[in-house]
Amino acid sequence: MSKTLLYGATKIDETNSAYAPVESLAAFQWKNRVFVLFADRDNARAARQENQLLAHRAGLDERDMVVLKVSGGSVRPLFGAADALDGEAIRRELEAPEAGEFAAFLVGKDGTVKLKVSEPIANGELFAIIDSMPMRAAETLKPDK
Repeated sequence: MSKTLLYGATKIDETNSAYAPVESLAAFQWKNRVFVLFADRDNARAARQENQLLAHRAGLDERDMVVLKVSGGSVRPLFGAADALDGEAIRRELEAPEAGEFAAFLVGKDGTVKLKVSEPIANGELFAIIDSMPMRAAETLKPDK
């Protein structure tokens, strides 16, 4: 399984394009974390990831998440609201695999990629990664969250 955590305690070189905000998902910046799932309809790993995520809607809502499924050039929101998104642009910007191959990306509220996986990730692990982020830690301190 390939998993790349792009978030950490190290200083980020903001001139590196890997840390540039994902323009095709700019509508979500500073409002939502976006989990983007890439696969065609008949991909068993994508179905497993989708089912795992949607089984914990309260956890997704609590973390201000939007879940998108990109299949070919189309984008379908699985959780949260989204419209007028270009699947090909998202695939290009995230450097996702070819259509039909599984991959998933977590894009933070700052618009940058925080995690890339090539196998489904358990909700507990995904939520732990999100909960370890400074912005999420600050959110949990607010009385309305």
